[in-house]
Amino acid sequence: MSTALDSLLDLLDLEQIEQDIFRGSSRSALVPRVFGGQVAAQALVAAGRTVPADRSPGSRMNSSGEDPLAHSLHAYFLRMGDPGAPIVYSVDRIRDGRSFTTRRVVAVQHGQPIFHLSASFQTYEDGLEHQAEMPAAPDPETLPTAAEMLPRYADRFSGPDVVDRLIEARAAVDLRYVDAPPFGTVGEPREPRSQVWFRTNGKLADDPLLHVCMATYVSDMTLLDSVLLAHGRGGWAVGDVVGASLDHAMWFHRPFRADEWLLYDQESPSASGGRGLGQARIYTQDGRLAITVIQEGVVRVPR
Repeated sequence: MSTALDSLLDLLDLEQIEQDIFRGSSRSALVPRVFGGQVAAQALVAAGRTVPADRSPGSRMNSSGEDPLAHSLHAYFLRMGDPGAPIVYSVDRIRDGRSFTTRRVVAVQHGQPIFHLSASFQTYEDGLEHQAEMPAAPDPETLPTAAEMLPRYADRFSGPDVVDRLIEARAAVDLRYVDAPPFGTVGEPREPRSQVWFRTNGKLADDPLLHVCMATYVSDMTLLDSVLLAHGRGGWAVGDVVGASLDHAMWFHRPFRADEWLLYDQESPSASGGRGLGQARIYTQDGRLAITVIQEGVVRVPR
């Protein structure tokens, strides 16, 4: 396991300071604010730790030996997080039903809410089964790693240290672009669609909540790329747009492991009013639809 992944796992291991109240810290990011995927993952950890025993990690197993645990989350990013201050997560036990459990989590810094999440958990049951077919994509092992790919675009970035900072920010995750990223085709608008393969840089424990939270963390990294592609913009690291996540929703359909290759197939159906929408499906390498993701973010051209 990489040192960076160890550090990320430490971030997700929240300190419980009171019943239903947890505290987390942050890591440095490319921009001077808390990375949204980190806050979402930590909030889901806090919610999951209050779920009844029959819906907790390891309490039940389905036919593939894993349990997706959470089946959906809906979140709003309210204020920029301060990476130098702790984040307090307060969990509200909205409902414990026979099949579904609902939790609401508010993340607070400096006395103000910065993030709000609602998450739902379900006991395992059989049901109707169908899914969208996995799109074509190359073998992830044939694609360049971040350390191999990013230096090629060093002259596109807004500063001389951006490559190193990007590599450091993504060191816990092996994330590989299928096609050139937005900063690789600046000034060349193209189809608003992007694919990346990802997995953690090391094996994870057999804890379903951990795998769901890790996928939540990664889901905020590249989802708005397709918005940028449609307009030939390079992104935050290039400096030709400014932006931030506004809201984020995920549905967990089938079991998966975040330490095995997952295909993140992303597209943008719309951008308007200073906002861009991204939607995506995440597939396991053997073609199972594991997760659906939708996110809207602020995407503005600097004046």
